[in-house]
Amino acid sequence: MGSREVSNQDWQGKHVTVAGLGVSGIPAAKVLRGLGAVVTVVNDGDDERSRTQAAELEAQGITVRLGDGATLPESTELIVTTPGWKPDKPLFTAAAEAGVPVWGDVELAWRLRGPGAAPWLAVTGTNGKTTTVRMLASILEAAGLRTAAVGNIGVSLLDAVLGDEEYDVLAVELSSYQLHWAPSLRAHSAAVLNLAPDHLDWHGSMAAYVADKGRIYEGNRVACVYNAADPATEDLVREADVEEGCRAIGFTLNTPGPSQLGVVDGILVDRAFVANRQKQAQELAEVKDVDPPAPHNIANALAAAALARAFGVEPAAVRDGLRAFRPDPHRIEHVADVAQVAYVDDSKATNTHAAEASLAAYDPIVWIAGGLAKGATFDELVTGAAGRLRGVVLIGRDRELIREALTRHAPEVPVVDLGRTDTGAMSEAVREAARLARPGDTVLMAPACASMDMFVNYNKRGEAFADAVRALAAESA
Repeated sequence: MGSREVSNQDWQGKHVTVAGLGVSGIPAAKVLRGLGAVVTVVNDGDDERSRTQAAELEAQGITVRLGDGATLPESTELIVTTPGWKPDKPLFTAAAEAGVPVWGDVELAWRLRGPGAAPWLAVTGTNGKTTTVRMLASILEAAGLRTAAVGNIGVSLLDAVLGDEEYDVLAVELSSYQLHWAPSLRAHSAAVLNLAPDHLDWHGSMAAYVADKGRIYEGNRVACVYNAADPATEDLVREADVEEGCRAIGFTLNTPGPSQLGVVDGILVDRAFVANRQKQAQELAEVKDVDPPAPHNIANALAAAALARAFGVEPAAVRDGLRAFRPDPHRIEHVADVAQVAYVDDSKATNTHAAEASLAAYDPIVWIAGGLAKGATFDELVTGAAGRLRGVVLIGRDRELIREALTRHAPEVPVVDLGRTDTGAMSEAVREAARLARPGDTVLMAPACASMDMFVNYNKRGEAFADAVRALAAESA
């Protein structure tokens, strides 16, 4: 819990190489140096920012090698890597040949936990991780537990594990990258929300991506939570090596069976953590307690509730936690109503799976889409949404891929193709969407693509959309 409980004995004089500067590499290097390790940081880049970071670390007795992330430093006994470094990097090949283990920051945090450390409730999936973990933390707080949303969001895991604040339980978001480098992680309970192609350039294949996601179930003690609508998540539970007595718990948007959580007449119910799950169901909350009550967000809420219930949280705390939760910006965020048309920002929908969930929540829709496709195809997405589309406005570098899918599967839907990729295109896109929309429609920006062709990140893209909507509202006032 507190840093005073961590023994330096195992680290004194140990030669550790940290791969990569950045949000996880720098804290890891500092922690390891503080434990007495001999630390070398290697980094591919050698720019001004890297040199500033290197100077700060070198002042603390840490060696930094810029512009060379491929060579294994002499005497290295362990590599601690940042999540972004691909497994096929030459550094890791050299480590494997030398018999040097590779850990991620999550593995390091897991190994540094003190006696009596807080158990982890862990969440992964292609989409919905952050929302689910924050919902879970809200529920745990409503139950009076000392907790934090950590991992890929919020408080860093190293800070949570080594800081002075003591926790009863941690709500942990884990990416496929982090799970790849966390071989000894053993959660109290864990959930895989969904699986769809993503980050395949990093993992090398869909099978490798799914296998890394499945690592989250290894050694679970109480519950492996899966998505009943996504059989691949249940397959991972079947394949996992868990502790005796650990249960498979499903969540569904339909009426739940035994050992599932689901929805009945607008009520979120539990048929898993009740005395007689064959005949009884426990009311947890109402659909309207979830903000926003879109189908994929209800699924997130059920997954969070399942993990909380696995930890022994009472039903009232599930309800109170969901009521208190507010989603992060740019996640199906209602910006404004203008001329009886709703404008919704889901800039976080950076892949087709996320956009599919968002498109399923509204009807009829004027869809703003496009950006960097990252190798994605759009036929399945367009086929599923075609019946709900009033019109489409396309922006971004790879918009032609979406236009071709619309031509094949929704030829009757009007399409405006904005042949520009500057940031000002968003204002024009909103105006074109307003022209296509009718009262009662939703203008939905769910790009199904990454943002970096036009914007620094999805947050800036969402802000540009919101600014354009507010400008439109001011003109209409």
